[in-house]
Amino acid sequence: MKIIGLTGGVGAGKTQILEYLNDKYGASVCQADEVAKHLQRKGTEVFEAIKAHFGSEILEKNGELDREKLADIVFADRQELAALNAIVHPAVKEEIRKRIAGEERKNTNLFILEAALLIEDHYDEICDELWYVYVKAQIRRKRLIYARGYQPEKIEEIMAAQLSKEMYLKHCDRVIDNNGVFAETMLEIDRIVRGL
Repeated sequence: MKIIGLTGGVGAGKTQILEYLNDKYGASVCQADEVAKHLQRKGTEVFEAIKAHFGSEILEKNGELDREKLADIVFADRQELAALNAIVHPAVKEEIRKRIAGEERKNTNLFILEAALLIEDHYDEICDELWYVYVKAQIRRKRLIYARGYQPEKIEEIMAAQLSKEMYLKHCDRVIDNNGVFAETMLEIDRIVRGL
């Protein structure tokens, strides 16, 4: 089984690429964000650790995490972001390792792990290759405004918290250019997968 780590800045189109890899190649897809949400449900160890650090004011009326409130806190304060990551990411990595083991038992050919902090959290230790989805910053900004309705200030905060293009290029084995039409990106992905 080939284990590929997929990363890139917010708004780079990683989800569309994951869907394509799943549809065309039957790749098993694992998104670290989804794993994290699963592990942060009310009553879990991760949830309790977050509540202990950030206090009850980050909870909704039903007792679940208010993700928006938490995001506002951590994207405005690097120390709080580091504190949240220290709680969440070791648990996420452990869960991902379990999922990989499960896919190996099923004889899956291709496992794609998508994570914003793929490089920072040293997922290169788990993955055979790291792929960077590259899209110019101004295109990503437009996508985030039109597709997700993000405000420019929020986009700048998120982008400022992410790695630079240079860091992605330094650590990743391959670059997928997703600046143009998706049909071009599909051809590029096909060429890369054939080479695996």
